[in-house]
Amino acid sequence: MRAIKGILFTCDPAVKQILLAMNEKQSFIIEDLDDYHVVIKADDEYRVRKELDLELEKNTYNQE
Repeated sequence: MRAIKGILFTCDPAVKQILLAMNEKQSFIIEDLDDYHVVIKADDEYRVRKELDLELEKNTYNQE
């Protein structure tokens, strides 16, 4: 068994659901701990954060 370097990612349950949906396309979650924490691959942290920001922007109200 190989060790995988991971990062503890803390978020609210709604964001976690977005992460789980993203994980179906590109597997980056190592362990789903509870409603507020997941462990993701350290090498994918930057990409996951950028994609999550893009998804959250889609769900943000804009007055324009």
